[in-house]
Amino acid sequence: MTHFEKVKHYLQELGYDIAREDVIDQIYVINAPEDGIQNLVVDCNEPILVLEQYLFDIDSSDAKVLKSLLQKNREIVHGAFVLDDTGKRLLFRDTLQLENLDLNEIEASINSLKLLMAEYADEMLEFAK
Repeated sequence: MTHFEKVKHYLQELGYDIAREDVIDQIYVINAPEDGIQNLVVDCNEPILVLEQYLFDIDSSDAKVLKSLLQKNREIVHGAFVLDDTGKRLLFRDTLQLENLDLNEIEASINSLKLLMAEYADEMLEFAK
């Protein structure tokens, strides 16, 4: 079984809706709107698995917001807030090693995003304004 197939099996076992599957680029996109997961990109980019979800556009010149996001990064169990290359899009991102990936690791990473969305939703809505 390839890493790509193993990741699909794990996502299905965890009950996630695979909205898109790109075999050539080795990418899945999953959704669980009830958990705040919308278009979570799961990229099997050998030798790592990259999980990335766009959260909202941000004014990257607002030092107060950036400081708050960096402070929140310290509390996030898996993954972190990151900015895209333009510095205008806030993302959640986590990376895992594909070689020894197991169900618990991918579940923990996704659960971290779910917890972040539940606990920090009000602040993120405020930042997005």
